[in-house]
Amino acid sequence: MSEKTVSASVAMLQVLESWGVDHLYGYPGGSFNSTMAALADEKDRMKYVQIRHEQVGAMAASADAKLTGKIGVAFGSAGPGATNLLTGLYDAREDHAPVLALVGQTGQAVMNKHFFQEFNEDPIFEDVSVYCRTVMTAKSLPQVVDQAIREAYKNKGVAVVIIPNNLGYEQIPERKYASHTASDDKVAPKVEPSDKEVQEFLHMVKEAKRPVIHVGRGIQDGGDQLIELSKKLQIPLVMTGLAKGYVDEAYEGNLGMSNRAAHKAADEIMASADLVIALGTDFPFADLVYQTHDFKFIQVDNDRVELGRHHELDLGIWADATAFVEAALKASKPVEKRPFMEAAIADNRNWQNYMKEQENNTDTPIRAESIYKQINRIAEDDAIFSIDVGDNIINAFRHLHVSKKQKMVISALFASMGTGLPGALAAKMSYPDRQAIQVAGDGAFSMIMQDLITERKYGLPIINVITSNATLNFIKSEQDDVSMHHSGIHLADQNFAKIADGMGVEGVEVRDPKDLPAAFDRAVKVTKEGRPFLIDVKISDARSLPVEELQLKEVGDHFEETINPTYNSNLDLKQPKTVREFLDYYGGQKLKTLPEFFEEYGVKL
Repeated sequence: MSEKTVSASVAMLQVLESWGVDHLYGYPGGSFNSTMAALADEKDRMKYVQIRHEQVGAMAASADAKLTGKIGVAFGSAGPGATNLLTGLYDAREDHAPVLALVGQTGQAVMNKHFFQEFNEDPIFEDVSVYCRTVMTAKSLPQVVDQAIREAYKNKGVAVVIIPNNLGYEQIPERKYASHTASDDKVAPKVEPSDKEVQEFLHMVKEAKRPVIHVGRGIQDGGDQLIELSKKLQIPLVMTGLAKGYVDEAYEGNLGMSNRAAHKAADEIMASADLVIALGTDFPFADLVYQTHDFKFIQVDNDRVELGRHHELDLGIWADATAFVEAALKASKPVEKRPFMEAAIADNRNWQNYMKEQENNTDTPIRAESIYKQINRIAEDDAIFSIDVGDNIINAFRHLHVSKKQKMVISALFASMGTGLPGALAAKMSYPDRQAIQVAGDGAFSMIMQDLITERKYGLPIINVITSNATLNFIKSEQDDVSMHHSGIHLADQNFAKIADGMGVEGVEVRDPKDLPAAFDRAVKVTKEGRPFLIDVKISDARSLPVEELQLKEVGDHFEETINPTYNSNLDLKQPKTVREFLDYYGGQKLKTLPEFFEEYGVKL
């Protein structure tokens, strides 16, 4: 009796299914038809999501991995279909997201003959991937894909499998080619700190006058324990962007983010610290934030490669961030109130009041901050937010409320524009019962808006919020601080609500702030009925308060705060003469400087 057979492409898809993959993104091409045939055969077990640009598929796969921790899958055909994947794959690489890219190739009979769309794809993907292989035989196809998935998980990166089209059609023995077992689903053991390391940490904290904990996403589920440690040792917390939502944002010692997409208190406190404790973070802006002044540096990370990457170590601790916090809690004793902590909390409270004023602004054109007030109002307890690159990153970090039950996905280290919509697609594919809200500027949304049709085709009830000011505002703000004239930043305005209507997606254009609540209420109603909705909000291009332009320097026994001399050095702008003038220009008449809080609470150098 002859052995049963199956096409190599079907066997490959069965490997994906064994690993728990139930959907993948891509766009057909002739060089990928053997896999397309298999997707038709496996349609009851594997959902194929037809995106309209391979970049969107790769970005959505990356977002899948970031949101779930499970491998995301996207494909592209040979030639342009393959190269179109690269932006999304680099996003996954930079944010350490496990992604599998299946790449089409011409049939073996015409390879290396300059055939239509045929070229050597291996070097194209070598840099972006942790594993890249061209399949050589039909029988090895499912086995190579199985190995690729293991490599993507192990190395937290992109695995690429290039598939000559003819191989997928060939019949191979019908066997279990996947190596996945229940053992693969076990939680990896935590790296524990030693007692000696914890005691060294506590000694350095005791010796410090102005300690700060810089919190990364490595804290994971340990946010509550970290708050307890912050209170016990009187140390304020400064967050990285990827850690937003991991620590209760209502905690008064949580100062928010530092650097450009920042909270004023966080930037000021970081600039005054004499001890920085980096906890589970790979901070890409360290060369800016960590080099403003000298301080002692402690780093805790479960990846030894990260230790000392961004600053010279005074103490490096290879340990899981939450395990370290729990050990420090157990070994420490409460300290008396630190004037530094009290000043940090007062500074934070002052900033929070300022942000609320901005959210309640009723000026026309609409201020972007007021949009986030509406998003916070209508967001469900377990909502998923996908925030595109640009000014919305700054505003989301400042004004979007993210709880531990909610999720937020961004393009962090690669910072690729156009990731908002793909992130929302991933949210609904991976969590179909949860509310998905994407926010994108007009520049970013224009790059991928063709895939609004994907939302309609698959009935994905996503709330799409477009902040439109006909300006690349994030770049405009950068040009503000360079000795040049503004250049190349102005966009042609579009009516995104009408564009959405042309794709069969309901939408509304909003120009008056008083119309915002009704627009968001309608968005909730329509998405509850199972359809996507788009809100095109015409906003101001005014710059939000650039707190990163404030600088601190030690003068004798106190700090003085000044403005970066490059601020508003653009040839079209005027420079303020004082910090007070600077703050007042952005509506910050009630804002105080950090030295004022230090004087009030008796903080001395």
